[in-house]
Amino acid sequence: MKDLLVAFSRTKKTKQVNQGDNNNFTIMRVNELRMKLDEKGLNVDGSREAMIETLKGSANGSADDDDSLEEASFQNVKHTKRRDAKLFYDNTNRGWKDFCRRSSILFISKNILDDNGTLAVVVSIKGDAASPFVPSNPMSSLITSLLLDEETADVWFEVGSADVHDVDEAASSPVTFHAHRLIIKKCAPMLASLFGSDGEHIATASINDVKPAIFRHLLHYVYGGSVPGKEMNAHAKDIINAADKYSIVNLKLEAEAAYVKSTKITMENAMDNLLYADALNLALLKEIVVDFLAENHDEAIGSLSFTDVPSYLMKDLMVAFGRKMKKGTNEGSKDGLNTMHVSELRMKLAKVGLDVDGSREAMIEALNANANELAVDSNKDSESDEDSESDGESDDGSEEWSGEEDN
Repeated sequence: MKDLLVAFSRTKKTKQVNQGDNNNFTIMRVNELRMKLDEKGLNVDGSREAMIETLKGSANGSADDDDSLEEASFQNVKHTKRRDAKLFYDNTNRGWKDFCRRSSILFISKNILDDNGTLAVVVSIKGDAASPFVPSNPMSSLITSLLLDEETADVWFEVGSADVHDVDEAASSPVTFHAHRLIIKKCAPMLASLFGSDGEHIATASINDVKPAIFRHLLHYVYGGSVPGKEMNAHAKDIINAADKYSIVNLKLEAEAAYVKSTKITMENAMDNLLYADALNLALLKEIVVDFLAENHDEAIGSLSFTDVPSYLMKDLMVAFGRKMKKGTNEGSKDGLNTMHVSELRMKLAKVGLDVDGSREAMIEALNANANELAVDSNKDSESDEDSESDGESDDGSEEWSGEEDN
């Protein structure tokens, strides 16, 4: 009966403008209640009363949260826009008749601006209440939570001496990471190979060439996690080195992209970055450096030494010059791989399920080989279809001939 009364109350209030309340849990739809519970990380299963009770308890317990304070600071703002409001038009303008004057925004007593003079625009989009809300699959987060679980772990990593700059780790002894053979074997085979084939007892592997803090990021990524942006930018090179050593390709590419974004290529660091990129097959970084040299070729000729640069890198330089000359023109084919950017080559490889790690030449070779295989398969299919058609024609002929014999 209570649910019926809630439905009547909700029907009445939806017909009235601005009658609803974002925190009025009593008349809120089940989908909305579940979404609010899910946002707070609370259990979404249960009766309406149980969900409302949980939300009220959470609201009372978190009255001092930053989100609550931020939301409260906009309670007195009266200038809101509804999508169904009528537009006005004249010869030069269109918009809503209701608007907020600049003088009102700047008026201190209205408290529209924050202490820093920032105007916050809050946009709310109301979802379709008729669409059932289903929480996202929690399995990925559950697998991530298994990391470092000593009770269920069956392999241990003893990782070098802790970095002396990490105040949360002891600098005198190795750091132990507990992991699971099945997950490591499936997601990081190179790491799994350190344990051998004996799976009956807890195995231990020693790693002395990776800092514990970096290995923690590596292992967290293997378990489905991600490296926070600030950490990635700060330790991109160390993460690249570790991910390359243990063939965790996607993490290596993410760290390479972060390194490229956070590093400004200059004449002073260009050659070091070029040689580093070449040594670890960092095709994106190599492309950025070579493009920089092509763009600043006059200065590079006069100030840099190319003695230590392998001769095969000249091809990359020629590609950069070719791309630079064709920029802004319609020359070249859209599908021409030779002057294509590394990111485009990687996207093409990913689309056909091929390895995206490697040099530019390796990627182009893989794409060409894949195209040739597809062409061969297509020819075989065509020949097979033609054979089938000819077989059908001969069958028809034999039937007609046998008919003449019978006559």
